[in-house]
Parts: sequence; structure tokens; C-alpha cells
Amino acid sequence: MKKSLKNAFAAILASAFVGCTAPEKEPVDYVNPYVGSISHLLVPCFPTIQLPNSLMRIYPTRSDYTTEMLDGLPVVVTNHRERSAFRLSVTQDDALRDIVPVTWDNEHITPYDYQVTIADGSIDVRLAVSHQSAIYELTLLDPDKPATVTLFTENGTMQTDGSSVGGSQRLSHNMKIYFSGEFDVQPEQSGLLRDGRISGEKEADEPRACAAVRFPAGTKKVQFRYGISLISQEQAAKNLVREQGKDFNIAKVAADGRKEWNETLSNIRVEGGTDDQKTVLYTSYYRTFERPVCLSEDGRYFSAFDGKVHDDGGHPFYTDDWIWDTYRAAHPLRALIQPAKEEDIIESYLRMAEQMGTCWMPTFPEMTGDTRRMNSNHGVAMVADALWKGLDVDAARGFEYCRRGIEEKTLVPWSGAPAGRLDQFYKDNGYFPALRDGEQETEPTVSGFEQRQPIAVTLGTAYDQWCLSRIAEFMGRKDEAAKYLALSYNYRNVWNDGTLFFHPKDEDGNFLPNFDYRFSGGIGARAAYGENNGWTYRWDVQHNLADLAQLMGGREAMSRELDRTFAEPMGKAKWQFFGEFPDQTGNIGQFTMANEPSLHIPYIYNYAGAPWKTQKRIRQCLETWFRNDLMGVPGDEDGGGMTSFVVFSSLGFYPVTPGFPAYNIGSPLFTDARVKLPGGKEFHIVAKGASRENKFIQSATLNGKAWDKPWFTHDDIKDGATLVLEMGSRPNKQWGSAAEAMPPSAPTR
Repeated sequence: MKKSLKNAFAAILASAFVGCTAPEKEPVDYVNPYVGSISHLLVPCFPTIQLPNSLMRIYPTRSDYTTEMLDGLPVVVTNHRERSAFRLSVTQDDALRDIVPVTWDNEHITPYDYQVTIADGSIDVRLAVSHQSAIYELTLLDPDKPATVTLFTENGTMQTDGSSVGGSQRLSHNMKIYFSGEFDVQPEQSGLLRDGRISGEKEADEPRACAAVRFPAGTKKVQFRYGISLISQEQAAKNLVREQGKDFNIAKVAADGRKEWNETLSNIRVEGGTDDQKTVLYTSYYRTFERPVCLSEDGRYFSAFDGKVHDDGGHPFYTDDWIWDTYRAAHPLRALIQPAKEEDIIESYLRMAEQMGTCWMPTFPEMTGDTRRMNSNHGVAMVADALWKGLDVDAARGFEYCRRGIEEKTLVPWSGAPAGRLDQFYKDNGYFPALRDGEQETEPTVSGFEQRQPIAVTLGTAYDQWCLSRIAEFMGRKDEAAKYLALSYNYRNVWNDGTLFFHPKDEDGNFLPNFDYRFSGGIGARAAYGENNGWTYRWDVQHNLADLAQLMGGREAMSRELDRTFAEPMGKAKWQFFGEFPDQTGNIGQFTMANEPSLHIPYIYNYAGAPWKTQKRIRQCLETWFRNDLMGVPGDEDGGGMTSFVVFSSLGFYPVTPGFPAYNIGSPLFTDARVKLPGGKEFHIVAKGASRENKFIQSATLNGKAWDKPWFTHDDIKDGATLVLEMGSRPNKQWGSAAEAMPPSAPTR
């Protein structure tokens, strides 16, 4: 009897213990939007509230996490990390103004909702988002005072009538964004705000328009929900009802958002590793869905590329993507996991080329059109990569629009002008010319700040021309494939055999004298390179690293030069170095983790016969520069441009050369990772014994067969595969090091 009572008591205790354990985390619970919210130098990562690739995108109206005041509350962000349309303010003060800066505290942000206490603890705010609508809940902790909510627009219209508010804001010469919203509490007064008072006016169209809605004392809670549209205010109202129905239900909107994020993030499942590593992985993966955004509304979309509304034909229209940043890893990540979405995105860009009238592939497609920022024309890489991975992309249109963008538009950075004299020089001589020291710029298309960036342009265009050759090869157009393959070696025209660097040349074919690969070229080395110095651009031959090894004197020499890159001192005090290279943070020697042209550099050891050094460097980069804290991103993140590197590298592989359907192997952080592929298939990566110390691959099998190559193809995994890596604390310098195991490159010369 005593024994049975004892057993029963133990069972009760056990069940109580089980009942008190924390519920198992879902993927969205690992997302920490605050990671990187304080910048190392330039722009921080904003903690974004948004469903995957959705037009409704919101973050707190402040410059970074250290900012003391919120400049009102956001309604929608219309361009990645740049500007917000409309703002909402709530105050219980008697003095009224269109935007009320407020203190903030007790903030909590998830990918799908936002909670904060404002106005010195007197108002609680909650927000939840859908794709083209959102809902605010405002809890007034001092109900004895009346409360006023204002909605403000710059350069737009505003209307209010009782509990309804709507408006528009001009974003460019041919584009507006609209909102239509309603409160759940009937106000005692509504109208336009004039000189600190609520007037009897109900509608305005002016540079600063503000609607004010006043609720009486005793009001404890007010909800405001609204839809947005790029088509019309009427469409904004339809979007709201389509997504939220007729009822105010912030809990349901948040629950639906949480469900969608969990389903999306569950495409990747990991075991092992630390909670911090999982947080960095899932936060990075969430960042890759911030852009581009889907503009389709009930099968129609407004395009700023021609200023018209179009039917989408069943293919959603996407924009807001800085391709210079995202072609390297964000697009390949989507091509692997969400190929149907990648197909729609590329089709969107082909439509943009047609809508612009030039048939030039866009380079920086934003909400308001193609801004032609940075250098080169890397949309061609997305097309080539997608085709060779089996995605359904129109090769003929892709080839023609990419070719025309490269050959008919100027190669001058940050310009959308037609090709001119400098472009003809490139065609005739195979390199983009630099100005001599003291020589004045005379070409009108060249920006005084961005300058010519001749090495970045030459190397980037050589890669783009290789991508053109890959598209032509895919289409069976042998002559064009051969033509553009030959042009893809133009990087050799600026290679300096004496220094083993890419070195700017003047128009006479002379290397610039007295040139310092660390510091010459001015701010961001833009007179020679682009945002990064010669140590970074030395490795910017993604398509032909085998040939680069040959130029350097062989694979062993390449390995030594890589070692030098990670060991070479900055050469100046940090404040001086970063004063010249603000984009080149996250340093390990002259290597910079913070800018996209560097992302593939740690993997180049695989081409140099030393895969174990890639394994070491990848772990070093991830552990040093990507952390679960407010400064856990080393530089500008650019909406998936950098965090897609973290996703791939944490899983253990990376697409060094978009255009080759292949992946380099690194060093997985997790003992078990599963990547969900279309059709219910799965890529399973098992890293036995992986830990902080056990970062080196001892041996490998792929689908049960011994694998002695530091890479695999897309075809190897697209139908489901299992990669098993035996990990250890010391390098196996023989694994994957044979010359025949080198990852794919274009032919050497």
C-alpha cells in the first residue's frame, strides 16, 4: 500500500513537472528582429514587422535602437529602410500637432506584431499586420482625459468623416500610395487639423495634410484598422475587408501572421547548435523575406515603370530589390527553396524592362522605378542561375533584356543613361578606364561622388558577360555563347602580374603609378573600385576562380594570398580606415564581412586545394560577426543580401557562382539540418559531432556514397538528398583537396 501510494505521488509530481515545462519553441520564436538594430557604422537593420514579401511593411519611426523618441507611429514603409508613408500619432495633451514625438519603453517586436508603451507610460500600443492591411490597438491608461488620434501625410490628400479616415501620398511623379481606415469607437469630433485645432473641414490636398479624430474622456481603448493600395483608395478598402473581414480582431490578425511565418520559416529545421545560433539562423532567414515585395492586389498591380495598372495574369508582380546585393545568395536561396516565387520575381523584372520602354533589365527595381544604383548589371546572374537550376524562366526575353542592359545602357555606375564614349572604350579595349592622378572628369554621366569605379565595372561586367554566355549556352546558341565567354576574360586586362592585384589603367593602357591597394581611390576607393578596396576586388572573379588561381601562380599561391588577405593589417587607425571605407566594416585583416563582394571569399580556399581553411574561416566569420545582440550584424544588411550568406553558411553550403548550378561545402553549425524542397522532398545535412571545436570535415558521404569533393551540384540535391559529414576538431587536409575535386569554374586560359 505504501509503495503504491509512493508511486502514485511520484506520478503526480512527474505530471506536474511536465505540465510546467516551457512549450517547445517554433521557428518564429527564434526570430529576434532587434539583431543588428545598432549599426557598426552606417545603416542599422530595422526591426521589421511584415509578412513574407508583403507590401505592408512597418518598423518603428526612429533612426536606430538608441533613438530616444518615436516620431509618431508608422503606417507603412514604402522603400526598404528608407521612408515611411503616413504616420499616426495619439496624444492626451490639449495642444495638438500633426506628428507627436513620444518616448517609448517596454517594446516587443515579432515578425507579425508590435507592442510598445509610449508617452511616458500612459498609452499602450499594439499593432498586427497582414499583407496589405494592419490593425492598431491603443489602450489609454489615463481614461479621465480625452484622446486625439492624428493621421498625417506629406504631399498628399486626407479625408475624414466620423470614424472613417483615408488618404494618399505621392511617392514619385507617377505613383501614389493610398490608405483607407476606420476606428471601432465613434469619435466626438473629427476633421482636419488646423493651427492646433480640429476644424470643420473634412478633406485636404496639400503638402502637409492631417486628419484628427477626438475621443471623449472615459475612452479606455481604441482600435484602428486600415488597408493600403497602390491602385486607389477604394482598392485599399477592399484589401482591408479581404484580409480582415468586417470585424476588429487584432488577436486573429496576429495569430494568422504567426501561422504564416511559422509555415514559411519551417522550410528549414535544425537540431544541435546553441539557442543563439538558432536565433541567428532564423532571424537571418526572416530577413530574406523583407524584399522584394508583392504589389498584386486582387490580380492587378500598379507599376511605376510605366505608371499604369496591369492585370498580373496569375503571376504576382514584385519589386523593391537591390540586385547588386541580392543576386549572390538571396536569389539562389529562393531558387532552391521557393522556386515558384523566384520564377514570378524574375518574370516581374522582365515585365519591368518592357514597361520602361528600353527593354533593359533593371538593376535596382524599387517601388518608384529602377534607380540604377551601384555598378554592373547583375540581373543577368538571376536569369542564368534560374535556368540552369531548372526554373521556368523565359530564356529568350531574359537573354535579350540582359544583353541590352549591358550593351545599350552605360556601364557608368549609378547611371541609366544610354551607352556613350566610355562604353565604346570598354568594347574596344576590354576594360573600363581610370582617370590619372589629378585628371579632371569630363564625362557628364559620371557622378562626382560615385566616380568611375573602373575595376568594379570591368570585373562585374566580365561576370555579367559570362552569365550571358551561360544563357546562350542553355538556349543552344553556340556562337553567342562563345562570344560572351571570350569577353568574360576581360578581367585579365587589368591584372597586374607584378603585384597580383587588379590594378586600374588609364586610357593609354598604363597602370596608375604609386597605387596603394588599401587606400588609393578616395572615399570607398570609388576612383578605382567600389565601396571596398583592392584587397576585396582582388577576388571578384566569381565565374573563373580556377583562372584566378593560375594568374596568381597556382593553387598553393592562391591559398597563401588568401591567408595574406585575412592577416594583412588595416594600415591605419580604425577611425582613419573607416573614415575612408565606411562600408568595409566587419574586418578580419583586409577581409570585410560587411559588404557583399566579400561573401564568397572564405569559400575560395575550396578552389585553392585547402577546403579545411574554408571550414575554419566560415566558422570564424559566423562566430565573430553574426551574433544574437543589438550589434550582431557587421554592416548594411540590404534586405537579405548579407543574411542569406548566414543562412547558407550556417547550414553548411553556399552558391559561390550564381550561373553554375553548384554549391560549395563549408562547415555546418548544426548536427542535423533539413531543408524542405518543392514536392515534399528534403535536403538533409547531417554533421556528426559538429560543435564549436569540431568544425573540420573528416569524411563525407552523399546519398550513401563516399564524397571527396568540397562541392555538389543542384541536381545532386533537388530531388532530395542526404549529405553526411563526419566532423572533428583537427583538419583533414586531404579531404576534398585534389585538383580534380575543385569546384566548377569557366575554362582557364
